[in-house]
Amino acid sequence: MDDFDRDVYCIGGLPFDAISLTKTMSLLRDAKHEKKSCFLTTPNLNFLSLSQHDPDFRNSVLYSDIVIADGAPIVWIANLLGIPIKERVAGSTLFEALGKEWRRKLTVYFFGGPTGVAEEASKHINSKSTGLTCVGYYSPGFGSLEEISESSIIENINASNADFLVVALGAKKGQAWIVKNLLKIKTPLVSHLGAVINFEARRLKRAPVRLQKIGLEWAWRIKEEPYLWKRYWDDGRFLLRFLFTKVIPHAIWLSFNKSSLKKASDKNKVVLNNDEAYAKLTFNGIILDPVSQDVRGLLRESSALNKNLILDFTHANYIGFNLFGLILLLKKQLDNQGLEIKIVGLNDNLKKIFDWNGVSYLIK
Repeated sequence: MDDFDRDVYCIGGLPFDAISLTKTMSLLRDAKHEKKSCFLTTPNLNFLSLSQHDPDFRNSVLYSDIVIADGAPIVWIANLLGIPIKERVAGSTLFEALGKEWRRKLTVYFFGGPTGVAEEASKHINSKSTGLTCVGYYSPGFGSLEEISESSIIENINASNADFLVVALGAKKGQAWIVKNLLKIKTPLVSHLGAVINFEARRLKRAPVRLQKIGLEWAWRIKEEPYLWKRYWDDGRFLLRFLFTKVIPHAIWLSFNKSSLKKASDKNKVVLNNDEAYAKLTFNGIILDPVSQDVRGLLRESSALNKNLILDFTHANYIGFNLFGLILLLKKQLDNQGLEIKIVGLNDNLKKIFDWNGVSYLIK
């Protein structure tokens, strides 16, 4: 899927696809069929928290091909802000759903987890008739990123001819490992799904569906893994701070300005200028969700010019979550080319909007 065709929205400085479980499964099957690399990331509240102060970790989400909301708080935040992300698509739920697609079989390789757990997960999956077959596993232990990225390890994964590489190394290390090795991995589908291996090995039980639906899966996880209480405590503190400093002020501002924004939104315009030394996108007026195909086309065109890019907001008054999400994908495209985005012309109100969206890091 072309990045600029994605229905993507910015929350806390990360891009999230407004996508259902069914659509996610369809995109994964398409990538498998076409043998195209598809890096799926499943951010939850912990991802959102960690990304605020770790640029490399944040970039691992930006560089993904599909980003699904794997946390009820993400969906709650989206609802408060009017972002059309209505469904939590947990990585574990996705994996379970793929297992039920027995007419569209996928082969899986497990990488990570405690010693012996990946083997147990493999045996359990292969002992029953489902849509998944495990064709390999490896637990690298606690080596450094370089040590667990040795060519022999990557060659073993590739030799399995798996469709889906499931990584379980801890969020930061797992995402970093995928980014480091993605171009060398031949497996079409790659994702860090931390708890999946433990669930499949029956080392842990997943929360009952009723708890998942009301956003209390975290409480069950603490019951199963008591040491996680500290992480969830820190995540809860982050959530309260994030709500009261970013989300609620933005939601209140939008409620007071909703009608005026809509009335003026038809006066927006985006212009691309291609100078000899650089390219410049100039944003004018108010650009609300959803972003038009014309604007998406200009973003796509500017990413293909192989030039550093200036985003000029001198004459802009407001931009929505959809455009912020697409700008993050534009950053991804330019980062991959070793190019930079420079943002100019922000007034005080737009600086506040950038801060509420968690993208002040784009301002240099």
